[in-house]
Amino acid sequence: MPSCPECENDLDVELDEVEEGDVVACDECGTEYEVVGVEPLELARVEEDLDEDDEPYAEEEEEE
Repeated sequence: MPSCPECENDLDVELDEVEEGDVVACDECGTEYEVVGVEPLELARVEEDLDEDDEPYAEEEEEE
C-alpha cells in the first residue's frame, strides 16, 4: 500500500480499481494526489495554490 509523502500515512488506494487521472486524498492530512501511472502506481501531488496574479484574464474590458 502506498504512503503519503507529506505525513507518511498509508493511502487507502485499491490498486486494481484506480485509473490514470483519478484523484486520491490522504485521510490524515488531506493532501490530494493524481494517479499518473497504474503499473507501477505513480502519484503526483495536485497543486491548488494558484495565486490570483497567475490566473489568465478571461476577458478584458475596454472603455471608450
